[in-house]
Amino acid sequence: MASSTLSSPAKPCYSAAKTPAPIGNRLPTQNPATTTLPSRAAAPRFAHGLSAAAVRASPSARRLRALARPVRASQQQPQPPPPRRRPEYVPNRIDDPNYVRIFDTTLRDGEQSPGATMTSAEKLVVARQLARLGVDIIEAGFPASSPDDLDAVRSIAIEVGNAPLGEDGHVPVICGLSRCNRKDIDAAWEAVRHARRPRIHTFIATSEIHMQHKLRKTPEQVVAIASEMVAYARSLGCPDVEFSPEDAGRSNREFLYHILEEVIKAGATTLNIPDTVGYTLPYEFGNLIADIKANTPGIENAIISTHCQNDLGLATANTLAGARAGARQLEVTINGIGERAGNASLEEVVMAIKCRGELLDGLYTGINSQHITLTSKMVQEHSGLHVQPHKAIVGANAFAHESGIHQDGMLKYKGTYEIISPDDIGLTRANEFGIVLGKLSGRHAVRSKLVELGYEISDKEFEDFFKRYKEVAEKKKRVTDEDIEALLSDEIFQPKVIWSLADVQATCGTLGLSTATVKLIGPDGEEKIACSVGTGPVDAAYKAVDQIIQIPTVLREYGMTSVTEGIDAIATTRVVVTGDVTNNSKHALTGHSFNRSFSGSGASMDVVVSSVRAYLSALNKMCSFAGAVKASSEVSESTRVQSKE
Repeated sequence: MASSTLSSPAKPCYSAAKTPAPIGNRLPTQNPATTTLPSRAAAPRFAHGLSAAAVRASPSARRLRALARPVRASQQQPQPPPPRRRPEYVPNRIDDPNYVRIFDTTLRDGEQSPGATMTSAEKLVVARQLARLGVDIIEAGFPASSPDDLDAVRSIAIEVGNAPLGEDGHVPVICGLSRCNRKDIDAAWEAVRHARRPRIHTFIATSEIHMQHKLRKTPEQVVAIASEMVAYARSLGCPDVEFSPEDAGRSNREFLYHILEEVIKAGATTLNIPDTVGYTLPYEFGNLIADIKANTPGIENAIISTHCQNDLGLATANTLAGARAGARQLEVTINGIGERAGNASLEEVVMAIKCRGELLDGLYTGINSQHITLTSKMVQEHSGLHVQPHKAIVGANAFAHESGIHQDGMLKYKGTYEIISPDDIGLTRANEFGIVLGKLSGRHAVRSKLVELGYEISDKEFEDFFKRYKEVAEKKKRVTDEDIEALLSDEIFQPKVIWSLADVQATCGTLGLSTATVKLIGPDGEEKIACSVGTGPVDAAYKAVDQIIQIPTVLREYGMTSVTEGIDAIATTRVVVTGDVTNNSKHALTGHSFNRSFSGSGASMDVVVSSVRAYLSALNKMCSFAGAVKASSEVSESTRVQSKE
C-alpha cells in the first residue's frame, strides 16, 4: 500500500501543478522553446512607421523573448508543501483551525438503506477498512435498535477503537447513536465504552413540523429533554457527547441558538447540524452554519458539524458550504449510501477539499485517499448497493474516456480531462500494468496483481481465491482485472459460511420443464441434495435450495450484470430477500420495528451457479442474523433470571 498522507490543497490536481503560468490575460504556448519571431526579410511595417526590427529591439520585445525561452521544471511546478499532521484529538476543540474531522456514518445511516443490512462480521471488516482510510470518527451503529447491533458496535469498539490500523498511527473515535432517552443512551454507552475514544451521539427533533406532528411536545419540553439527556450521557463517564437537532435546516433560528446553548452548558462537545430532509440550498446551509457560529453563546467550546441528506442532489455541495462557513466536522458515508436518496459522499467531499483546497481557505482532512477505491468496493459488496457507472470519483466511468476528442487530449496530456489522478484514490488502470494473467500464471504473479489492485488478504483467503481463479483461467484465455475483482468479491467479501454450494445441475429449454438438482454442505458438514422444477433454471435451483434450508423467504430483487465483454464473461448476480426472521430491530429516527432485508452477491461464468451463490450469500446473512438475535435473547433472558435470583 502507498504511504499515508493527509489531504493537502496543493497536491492532487493535474491542472494546479502543470498548467503553464499566464502572461497577462493569455497563456503561453505549450512549448516556449520553439517560439520564433518574424525574419528580417519578412519584416512588416506598422501603422506608426516602426519596422519589425525596431520592435524586436524594444524593451517589451526583449521581455517577450525572455518569456519564450525554456523554463526550468522547478520554476514551472511549485513544490507542494509537506503533508500536515493530524492534530491531537480533543473532543471539543481542534488546535489547527484548517483541519476538518471526517465522521463516517456508513455503518449506521448508510446501513439504513433498504437491502443494505450487514452482519456483525461484515460491519467489523468495514470498520477496520474505515480506520485504514483514516476517518476521525466511526459511527458504528444504533445500539438500542437490536441486541445484534449492540454486539456489533461493542466488537468494533474493542477491536478497532483501541489499536491503530492506518499508517499514521491514528485510532478513530467509536460512536453510537441514541435518541434522547435513558434506555438508548445506556445501550450506546455499553457498546462504545470499550473504545479508547468513545462517543455518544444523541438527537431530538427541533423543527416546528417535527415537534408538533412527531414528538407532540412544546419547544420548552424539547429543550429540557435535550439538556437533561446530554448531561446524563456525560454523567455515565463519556467525555465526548455529540448532539443533533434533527431537521435543523427547517428549524427556527432563534430556537436553534437557544437549544444549542443549553446543550453546550450540559456538556455537549460537538453540535451536529443536520439537513435531515435535504431541503436547503448551499448558500442557505452555509448561512445557517455561519449564523450558528455567530449567535450561539458558548459555541467556542464545541465543534460544529454537518450532516446533509441528498434528496435534492445537494448533499456534497451543502457539506462543503458548511465547511467553508466554519463547520469542522463533516458527516458522510462511503458511496453516499443512506436513507432515501442517501447522504453526502465521503469520496466526493474529501476529494473536493483535496483538489480545491485553495478555494476552501486551506482546509484539509486526515483521509488517506489512496484507500478510497478499495473501501468503496468493500462497502458495495457488503451492503449489496452497487454505485451507478457515472458516480463521481468511484463510478466505473469516472476515469473512462471514450470520446475521440477526450482520448486525443488524454494521450497528449492527462490533465486535459482529469482534474484528479486515479492514483490519488488508489485506482490503477488495467492498461498501465505489465502483468497479463492467464491459466499459466502462478501464485506469485496472481498475488502481485492483487497488490497492484490494492488488495491485502490473508494466506488462507488467497488460497481460497486462487482455487477459484484457476477454475476460471482454465476456461478464459485472459483473466482481466474486472474478473479478478469479481472473483475476489465473491470469495472474500462474503458473510460467514453456514450453507455452501457443492454442486448444481440444471436443464432447461423448449422441450420440457426446467429442472435443477442442488447439493449443499450444511453447518455440520453434512451434504444434502434436493431436486425441483421451475419456470426456468434459476427458479428451479432456488426452489431446490429452499427445500434444503427450509427458511421461508421472499425474493425482493434479482439482477445480473456481465463483468466484461464476450461470451466467456463472468456474471455477477445480486439478490435481496426478506424472511420470517423474528427480531426487535428499530429504526433510528422513527423507533418503529421493521423486518430486515438481506442482500447477497455471487459470481461465476455460469449464470445458474452465479445465481445460486448470490441466493446462498443472502440466506447465510439471514441465518447469521437470526442466530445472533437468538443468542443475544438467550443471554438477556439468563441475565434477567439471575438478577431475579
